Amino acid sequence: MCRIAAYTGPAIPLENIVVRPVHSLLTQSQHATEAKLAVNGDGFGISWYDERGNLGVYRDVLPAWADDNLTNLCRMVRSGHFIAHIRASTIGETTRTNCHPFVHGAWSFCHNGQLPHFKSIRRKMLDALCDDLFDARRGSTDSELIFLTLLANGLAADPVAAMQATLALIGPAQSEGPTKLTCVFSDGQTLYAFRHASSGPAPTLYVSGVLDNGGRAVASEPLCGVTERWTAIPTDTLCKVTAAGYEMVPMAMSAAA
Repeated sequence: MCRIAAYTGPAIPLENIVVRPVHSLLTQSQHATEAKLAVNGDGFGISWYDERGNLGVYRDVLPAWADDNLTNLCRMVRSGHFIAHIRASTIGETTRTNCHPFVHGAWSFCHNGQLPHFKSIRRKMLDALCDDLFDARRGSTDSELIFLTLLANGLAADPVAAMQATLALIGPAQSEGPTKLTCVFSDGQTLYAFRHASSGPAPTLYVSGVLDNGGRAVASEPLCGVTERWTAIPTDTLCKVTAAGYEMVPMAMSAAA
């Protein structure tokens, strides 16, 4: 399973979340403790927003621990709003276009989970996209198509309704295994975090308390290594995170999802 870390608050070097914490995202790339796989080496990526809201992206196929460019970038780039992801692939080859985060317009998105029935629903998901979103697809992952489907379902207007409509379209996997969808996405103003599993546990996701500088973080595993200092995001709940705090929004799920 992939691992995610994100931040919102006063501008900081990206390394303060991605590299320096005792259980940073970089550490989790080789030593994840709350995933089926301890090693996540199928690429990485970061999306960040500058003070004007411009969106930057850096992605590569190397394992996060093997690319010096990542640590240099994280030391030099400062942002008050960013998302980082390390990949353990389940669907789609290891290419830059399949590395997260995916971006479109002001939105950035990353995902940890699986659609085991993706081949059987891929055509239906593609048919539901408008031409602009259909043409925006660059890779072959279920994750990117989930993102584009969320946008098609009105993510910018109502994230809760968009997620509900997307899950209804996806539906639960049958004999292939459970659908698991844990994701973090942003419009540059608010971090959104969501967990869902059609059966069994969803991949982990936590939101921090107030950090020393007044910001907040979201991560697959607590960056300080102490679970009690973080709040687990409940399943089927959309967590909206800003520097001012976070709000948990329980979602009514249809029987299809």
